[in-house]
Amino acid sequence: MAQSEMVAAHLRASMGVEVELKKYVTTGDRQTEWSLEKKGGKGLFTGELEAALISGEADLAVHSTKDLPGDLPPELMIAGYMPRADVRDMLVLREAIKIPQKLATGSPRRRSQLQLLFPHIEFTEIRGNVDTRLNKISELNVADGTVLAAAGLSRLGITTWPGLRFQPIEFHQMVPAVGQGAIAIQTRMSDARAIGAVLDENTARAVRVERAFQSALGSGCHTAFATHVTGDTLYLFHEDVGQHSFPMNKNDYEAPADTAERVLRKLGLL
Repeated sequence: MAQSEMVAAHLRASMGVEVELKKYVTTGDRQTEWSLEKKGGKGLFTGELEAALISGEADLAVHSTKDLPGDLPPELMIAGYMPRADVRDMLVLREAIKIPQKLATGSPRRRSQLQLLFPHIEFTEIRGNVDTRLNKISELNVADGTVLAAAGLSRLGITTWPGLRFQPIEFHQMVPAVGQGAIAIQTRMSDARAIGAVLDENTARAVRVERAFQSALGSGCHTAFATHVTGDTLYLFHEDVGQHSFPMNKNDYEAPADTAERVLRKLGLL
């Protein structure tokens, strides 16, 4: 809802339109006890929103880009993105903890990379909204800490929490999820051009490349995979090959699918 309010405010200011917010609760929101890794995760946070677009019940859907599957329904497309926020992951630890022994995260991407940073770490799963997760760490002591997206914390105005400290992880240490920090605006094909004209092209340019890798691999929540593009560098992590970085040039940005295929073949992932 915080992200949707940001998008609504931007559209009102840039297009002079009235915007009504419609709240939907997705399958992923309802099934708080599910393991996203075991259930697959793909589309669990987007299906109900996409159905509303296709039926005409809604005109736009607002997503955290990292929740979007690589393939979208044929009637729909991503019109564009809001300016990208901090892409980093945030390590959240109880104040007394110096080196964590147990971290709460259900993300294979985070677990695989955290294992490189803390070789003896143990993991437990954690679900719920941000407040719930922070309370589970600070009050219930379910683990020494957890990892959250810095962008999500910022959009909620959370910079501190009683009993916890926040420690950003640079993206060359933990490669962020595809599209992390970017808010995607999805709509029907026929409406995309008008909306896209008032959205952020620099974010779209980078995320198109990242999502090309996602589409090529068909990766969902069960795969430890990440790629992030910034300036002239592409950072990639995959559970089978570890962390890598590659130079990026103008041609690489202009042909995302070709770039993804070339890099993935070089790594033996295709």
